[in-house]
Amino acid sequence: GLLVRGATRGDGETGEEVTNNLKTIESIPLSLRDLSDRKIPEILEVRGEVVMNKDVFEKLNKLQAKKGAALFANPRNVAAGSIRQLDPSIARARKLDCIVFEIITDIGEKTHAGVHQVLKELGFKTSPYNQTCQNIGEVNNYLKKWVENRKKLPYQTDGAVIVVNDISQAKKLGHIGKAERWMLAYKFPAEQVTTKVLDIEIQVGRTGALTPVAILEPVAVAGSVVSRATLHNQDEIERLDVRINDTVIIQKAGDIIPDVVEVIKNLRDARQKKFNFPKKCPVCQSAVVKKSNEVAYYCSNKKCYGQNLESLIHFVSKKGFNIEGLGNSIVAQLIDKGLISNSADIFGLRAGDLEPLDGFAQKKADKLIKAIDKARDINLSNFIYALGIRHVGEETAILLANSFGTLKKISEANTDQLMAVPEIGPEVAQSLVEWFKDNSDLIDNLLGAKIKIKNPVLSQGKLSGQTFLFTGSLAIDRDEAKDLVRQVGGKILSSVSQNLDYLVVGDNPGSKLAQAKKINKLKIISEQEFLKLIHLK
Repeated sequence: GLLVRGATRGDGETGEEVTNNLKTIESIPLSLRDLSDRKIPEILEVRGEVVMNKDVFEKLNKLQAKKGAALFANPRNVAAGSIRQLDPSIARARKLDCIVFEIITDIGEKTHAGVHQVLKELGFKTSPYNQTCQNIGEVNNYLKKWVENRKKLPYQTDGAVIVVNDISQAKKLGHIGKAERWMLAYKFPAEQVTTKVLDIEIQVGRTGALTPVAILEPVAVAGSVVSRATLHNQDEIERLDVRINDTVIIQKAGDIIPDVVEVIKNLRDARQKKFNFPKKCPVCQSAVVKKSNEVAYYCSNKKCYGQNLESLIHFVSKKGFNIEGLGNSIVAQLIDKGLISNSADIFGLRAGDLEPLDGFAQKKADKLIKAIDKARDINLSNFIYALGIRHVGEETAILLANSFGTLKKISEANTDQLMAVPEIGPEVAQSLVEWFKDNSDLIDNLLGAKIKIKNPVLSQGKLSGQTFLFTGSLAIDRDEAKDLVRQVGGKILSSVSQNLDYLVVGDNPGSKLAQAKKINKLKIISEQEFLKLIHLK
C-alpha cells in the first residue's frame, strides 16, 4: 500500500525511474486507502497520465516572460520534461496533475468501469468525464459531444479512448503486436489554421527519397508555432494544387505533425507560382528517378552528400549508436572537413581530428571521443536500426534480432527465411537482402572498428527453429496459436515453401493443403496433433 516506484513508459520495455518527482504530485497518493471488499495486493501496478492544466501552463509562461526566458511550447511537453527533472523541487513548482486509468495487477474486477471505481476508492484521481455506453450509438453521441466541449476541459486533449467494458471479453479479444483489440483511440478533428506558403523546398532523406516541404509564414497551431509542413510527394502537390504564395489551411496530424490540408484558391492573385519537381537532386545534381510502383522520387547517386548526411545522423541517433554529443551540425562538419565519409569512419576519429572544428577545444574533443568509444558496445537490434536499411525501423530491427540472434544470420538470410519472421513481408525482406549484398564492405569495416554487438538470448524451446503455417478454421484463436509456436521457439511462415516444417490443418482448409502435399519432408498435422506437439494436450 506504499508508493515504492514510479517510471516513465520509455520504449515500452525500459523507462526512467521518476519516483521522487511523482511524489511531488498531490493527486498521486503516497499510501493507499483500504478497500472495503478485498485486500490490496502486495504489489499493485497502476498506469496513468501526468498532465499540466491549461491555467497552470499560462501562469508558467507569464513567469517565463517576466524572467525574459523562452516560452514553453505546450503543456504536454512541459509535463513530460518536468517529471524527468533531476531536481524534484522543479516538478513540485510546476503543479502537475495525474489522472490514473488502469490497474495492471489482476484484482478480480469484472469491468473496466469497476476498475475506475476501485482506483477512486484507493485514493487515485480518475477522469470525471468517463461514460459507460450501452451501444455504438451512445459512443457516437459521446464523441460528438466532446469534439466541441473538449475546449472547456482543464487540460489539452486530442481524442477519446473507447474501451470494451467486460474484462473477460477484453482478454478474449487480445492484441495484435502492440495494438490492443479491446481498446481504440478516437482522434478529434485537428485544429486548423491558415497561413501562407513562402516557398517549397526539397529534402533528401537517408534512402535518397526527395520530400517536398512547404516553408510557411510562422503560425501557432495546436500549442506550438510551426514554419514547415511536409507535402509528402509530387502526387500530393498535384492533388492539392499547392503553389508558392498560396494561402493554405494547415493542421497537425494527431496534433503532432504539421500537414497542409487545403489550398484557399479564391484568395489567389497574380503572385502564385507553380512548383516544378526537380529533375536533378538539389544536393548533388544527379538525375532523379522514380521507382516502379512507388510515388516517391529518388536521387540516383548512392554517394549523394544529402543521403550520406541523413544516413550518418540516423546512425548516431538515440535508437542507433546513441553517440552523445555528436549532433547534426557536428556530423555535417565532419563530412565537410573530409574527416568521415561513412559510418565506420566515426570510430577512427581521434581528439586531434576534432579540435580544429568550430566550437571544439581539447576538453570537448576528449569528451566526444569517450562517447564514441562507449558506443562500441551495442545491442544487435540497435545496430540493425542504425544501418538505416529501407523499411527497417525500430520494431523490425528488434524482430530481426530476436528471430535470428546474430548479425551473420540476418545478413546471410534469404527472402523466404526473412519472411518467416512475423510482420516481415516481401518488400522488407527484399530490401534487407539487397542492402547486405551491396554493403558487405561497410559491415566488415564496422566490425573491424572493435564494435562489440550484444546478441539477444533466444528462446531454446524444443521446437526452436521449426517453422509452422496454419490453414482452415481452428478451435483456438489463430493469433493465439501463433503465439504458442513462438513461446516454444518456433517461427511462423506466411506461405507454403521448402522451408516449412509443419502445416497445421483445421476445418475447411484452403489451397495451402494441396501445395503442402507436394513437399515430401513437410509434416501435415491436425490441430489436436499440434496441441499435443507443444504439450498442451
